[in-house]
Formats: sequence, C-alpha cells, structure tokens
Amino acid sequence: MARVLVTGGTGFVGSHCLIQLLAAGHETRATVRDLARENDVRATLRQGGAYEVGERLTMFRADLNADSGWAEAMVGCDYVLHVASPYPSTVPKNENELIAPTRDGALRVLRAARDNGVKRVVLTSSFAAIGYGDKERTASFTEENWTDISSPGLQPYQKAKTIAEREAWDFIAREGGGLELAVVNPVGVLGPVLGPDYSTSILLIKRLLEGSMPGCPDLWFGAVDVRDVADLHLKAMTNQAACGQRFLATGGDFMSVLQMAEILKDGAGEISRKVPTRPLPNWLMRMVALFDSEVKGNLSELGKHKNGSNEKACRLLGWAPRSPREALLATAQSLSELGLLKSG
Repeated sequence: MARVLVTGGTGFVGSHCLIQLLAAGHETRATVRDLARENDVRATLRQGGAYEVGERLTMFRADLNADSGWAEAMVGCDYVLHVASPYPSTVPKNENELIAPTRDGALRVLRAARDNGVKRVVLTSSFAAIGYGDKERTASFTEENWTDISSPGLQPYQKAKTIAEREAWDFIAREGGGLELAVVNPVGVLGPVLGPDYSTSILLIKRLLEGSMPGCPDLWFGAVDVRDVADLHLKAMTNQAACGQRFLATGGDFMSVLQMAEILKDGAGEISRKVPTRPLPNWLMRMVALFDSEVKGNLSELGKHKNGSNEKACRLLGWAPRSPREALLATAQSLSELGLLKSG
C-alpha cells in the first residue's frame, strides 16, 4: 500500500478521495487550513462509511497561500492528490483574488512534491479549463480542447483553472525533475453530500429543490458523481497510462437545467414538489442580469448546447462512471437526508 496526501481534506471531492483511499488500505494524509477542523473531517468520513480510520489518517495544516506545512505533509509520500482549490459561490470583484491562489497553490504543491521525492501528483482541474471562451462552439469537447483565456466575458473561475493547469504542465516540463503529473477535469460534481461542505455545482440542485429559482434558463451542464471523480483520481494515481495525461470526467451527455428539473420531478419523489419546470426565456435572463451579477456571468453560455466525452478515461483507465441521472438523484436524496434543504 502507498502513502498518499490529499490536499483540501475538508472539501467535497477531497473527502470522497479520502474515503476511497482508506477503503483501499492506503496510509492517508490530508491537509486542512485549520487543524481545529480535524474532528469535522473525521465525522464527514464516517458519514461516508469510513468508520475505523484511527491512525491511518493524519492531518497537516497547510494553506495554498503559504509555503509552510507542505514539506512536512509530504515527507515519505508516494502520491499527492491536489484537490484543494478556491471555488467561490459568488464572483469576486477582482479576478486575481481567485487566479493567484489557484495558480500559486498548484505550483507550491508541485514544488513541494518534487522536492520531497513524490512519484506522481494528480491535479484536480476542471471542465472550466477545457470548454469555455469559444463563442461559436457548441460541439462535444475532449481533452484536446483548452479554454481561451483571452475571450471577453470569461469568468474568473474559468481563467483561474485554465491558468493554473497550463502552468502546472509548464512546471513539469521545465523543472519537474522526475515528478509525474496527471490531471482530472471534472464537469459539475454532484452525488452524495456528506455534510455542509459540498461543491458549488450542488447549489443549483439545492435551489431547484427549494423552489428558489422561478424557472429553468437555457443553460447546459455536464454532471459527474463525486464517487466516480474520486475513483478516477485513484486510477490516475497508479496507472502508468495516466502519466502526462489529462482526463475529462463526465458521467455522460450534458443536460439542460430543464432536463435536470424533469429528472428530479420524475425520480426524487416528494422532495421535488417545488422544482420548477417552466423554461426561462433568454430575454428575461438578460433583464435579470442587469441587477444580478451571478446571472450576468452566465449570459454568454445561454443556448450553448455543450457536450463532453469521457472516452479517454474509459478507454485508458477502465473508468466506468454512473449516469448523470444517478448522480443527480443521489444529490437530492443526500441533501434531504442531512436536512440541508430549506423547509417551508
């Protein structure tokens, strides 16, 4: 068994990575920004089925904005899963508030991994680094595509993930030494929520279930189950075919918000009673955008029927993800079971 460090142990994807690493028998480490949260992390892991963790999990304090703590966390590690990354629920006024920690944090982790003899880093990037910035493109994306950061209207998160991943690959080519890199690019990460720390993608499902959206805008998203994202990280960690590769992680064809709403109505039972199923016209979204910065940030994506292919991960790594429908319904069920939906 290997010794593996997961950055961002409190996060949604990070927690599921820890659960699967522990289940596979690995000696596991995790970084957190505040060690006072260690008990919260362990409670989250128990919620996900990792009961007898004990000393097989060690926590280290490390922050993406500082050098301290990273070397200590990586001493003796075989692999690092660099999952930690800022993903705010609101758009920052200054895009560098997001770009700088995302880029600098990734490079800080790579340097520490190289200097401490780590064999391979698996970096969690995003579809945000693949499928944005081309105004006319609505076809299926693959790992060959890159987001064009020079495009007007690009959101800070999309710029940040693209810049960070490109600089990570440049670092490996320029000064990586013997360090190997593999990259996972998930679409919207859904699936079983284990507590209040979950992906921003889940906020859309939460709002649909709570009825806080008046209708369904003509926006299209990919969906992938968090358990499958974690599984892909573990596969990319040890499979030689993953070295030097990036993998687009999607559970299947992309869905519109309306299609998501209809799946919830059809399969989520009573908790879906507030889900809206009427389309919101684009002209109305443009009017709302005059007063809502979050809506304004999505205007360039209206009507773009994007898609993405998981063929590479399935072919090279034997990855077999759940369907977007399964991921969506698992999200709804877990939000309800944990009492995370507003009542009334």
